[in-house]
Amino acid sequence: MNTESFNTLELLRKQFRYPFPTLKNPHAEQLQELTEKFWIDGEYLWLYEQNPDLRKKYKKTKTAHIAAQWFPTAPPERFKPICRLMLWTLYNDDLYEESDPNDIGYVHAQSIAILNGEISAEDSGIPLGSMLSTLRLELLEFIPQESVSRFTQMISRYFKGLEMELKYKKNKSYPSITECIALRENSICLYPFLQLTELETGIILPQEIHENPVIIRLQTLACHLVTFFNEVQSVLKDEATDSIYYNIVKVIQHERQMSLKEACLEDLRLHNEDLKEFVELQSSLPDFGIWQDAVVNWVHYMSMVLSGWKNISTKLDRYTKDEFPGAAELKDKLKQVR
Repeated sequence: MNTESFNTLELLRKQFRYPFPTLKNPHAEQLQELTEKFWIDGEYLWLYEQNPDLRKKYKKTKTAHIAAQWFPTAPPERFKPICRLMLWTLYNDDLYEESDPNDIGYVHAQSIAILNGEISAEDSGIPLGSMLSTLRLELLEFIPQESVSRFTQMISRYFKGLEMELKYKKNKSYPSITECIALRENSICLYPFLQLTELETGIILPQEIHENPVIIRLQTLACHLVTFFNEVQSVLKDEATDSIYYNIVKVIQHERQMSLKEACLEDLRLHNEDLKEFVELQSSLPDFGIWQDAVVNWVHYMSMVLSGWKNISTKLDRYTKDEFPGAAELKDKLKQVR
């Protein structure tokens, strides 16, 4: 099949469709200015102080605008830690994308220890320690320790997924399609954000709701859907940075011996299957008694993450142009911060 004229962005815009509303937080530009001036060029300047071009790339990713689509109603003081987390995910992904899988376990353990309040940023020995320490304190202003602990468990899942990715990359081997979907479910780092809906709504749901199989499944499906979308979106970036071994599209292409276009269409089919299940579960939630309205609202917010991600990410230079850090840049930075 001739794929020379195949346009992944066109596929994303026209065929990845979501029957959910799209809202945007009105404080996006305010927090984007804070992100660029006070974080990228301020508090965390030392990370890329000698590389203004790379800092410019991070600014172009518009992390606060992404967060604004996922948390459209959060007031500025509650929106701020969400935006800090969004920048952390970007920095952490890029910082360790070229790391050795044997090294990521230490970063994982230290990151979780900081979020649990067990060690200080100074004692952690990791570059992004202060970022996580500040994030923890900001979250505790608005949500209880139990919620922060649940959030931290999801950050741990993200690191486990990242470690698996690095192993496949180091070995230059592909997982099966099923294995890849499972590891990307974690490494896409959506689970932590889904826990922070409590930060936005101010309603703390009881543990038994978080443990309900339907609620767990809805979150899993949300992670899958963002991943399926992301894989088509980032396939050219992943080819450029040798990250093909855990991109679902490339794994499908490898396992089924398909063209890139055929693999993208198979990714779309899997996406649509999960979207159908998400919509069905959303429309037939169990009875949660006095918490029913709050749960319905939470799932509603979850659905807006999906439509919001499409709305913002198809406009980002990080995915639509060559505006992502190259492998050489990342390897150099990793050597500097060790």
